[in-house]
Amino acid sequence: MSNFPKQPGFATRAIHHGYQSQDNHGALNPSICMSSTFAFDDAEQGGARFAGEQSGYIYSRLGNPTNSLLEARLAVLEGAEAGLSTGSGMGAITSLLWTLLLPGDEIIVDKTLYGCTFSFFNHGLARQGIQVRHIDLTNPDELQRVISSRTKVVYFETPANPNMRLVDIAIVSDMAKKAGAWVVVDNTYCTPYLQRPIALGADFVVHSATKYLNGHGDLIAGAVVGPQEQIDQVRLFGVKDMTGSVLSAQDAYLVMRGLKTLAIRMERHTSNAQIIAEYLLAHPLVEIVYYPGLESFDQYQLASKQMSLPGGMLAFELLGGMSDGIRFMNNLQLIKRAVSLGDAETLAQHPASMTHSTYTPEQRQQHLISDGLIRLSAGLEEVDDLLEDIEQSLDMLATHRCVA
Repeated sequence: MSNFPKQPGFATRAIHHGYQSQDNHGALNPSICMSSTFAFDDAEQGGARFAGEQSGYIYSRLGNPTNSLLEARLAVLEGAEAGLSTGSGMGAITSLLWTLLLPGDEIIVDKTLYGCTFSFFNHGLARQGIQVRHIDLTNPDELQRVISSRTKVVYFETPANPNMRLVDIAIVSDMAKKAGAWVVVDNTYCTPYLQRPIALGADFVVHSATKYLNGHGDLIAGAVVGPQEQIDQVRLFGVKDMTGSVLSAQDAYLVMRGLKTLAIRMERHTSNAQIIAEYLLAHPLVEIVYYPGLESFDQYQLASKQMSLPGGMLAFELLGGMSDGIRFMNNLQLIKRAVSLGDAETLAQHPASMTHSTYTPEQRQQHLISDGLIRLSAGLEEVDDLLEDIEQSLDMLATHRCVA
């Protein structure tokens, strides 16, 4: 791509960056390097690579040519210096934070987090003497009030899983940097096609590449991008020594295949989500709809500022709480009852009984996850078919409420 007179567009970089077919026997697609280890020309070369004095591959836990291409492609899409692929999204988060944090440090995190991230922070990091402080990062004044020299990391999702709360990346990043803290943003919901946190001041971006980046629901993968020096440390300490969360070369190849259609998929996911959100907004059994593309969304202006499109994820509150949430889920016919997101199929889940069931009821209330909340990942199906399924499920719910 170096012969281009200007920076190629997003979709072009997602398809072509870092690979030249003429340098690879004319193969249109990169090869999958199915090797666990790599031979050295001589002992001196091996020693130089182990000492970090010479670049090159040693062992696929430390790097693999297929993974390296994926990492370079993700880094350029996010606008970062370097990238690292991992065996899962949680592998990316844990590998990064075990590298950045030491006992006695503090991490400030938002009130709302993906359930497994919440568990890692409060049952993993906290057990190792790291203070985990949950605050409302949608209100930057709270961060200004509590951040201190002990704070080493500020971490948040935007939009947050599962209730779609947004954090102003630019304002929070500016505050954190003035205090000497790293900023980590989970960009899984948006992908770099819709939002680029590093351009807004964040230091690191993490992804569950299982989701939109891959897009087909057929693998587990993660990624972290950020400054070269720190990503090298995450590779050589966080992954190599702490988590061992290594992505296979075959799965790295499949994620790259998914990236080729990321731009057009995100457009369709967004279009379907917008239509579904507008339908739900007018339904009498729905108390509130959380979707950044609705003008009624409390943070609509912030979404318009830092997201190029409102995305494929939405959440809504049913009036009847836990019981209505479960009944709505059980009434669905086309839409799949499943966790995960970003697949071609539309997926629905009920956080209170599923992904966030590890929270106590008091914790769910404290972290703004209600019993009647439904999370929907709008897929790529015909939107009329999706609306028909949602409508029949709500109709059955209305009938049950009348009978009861």
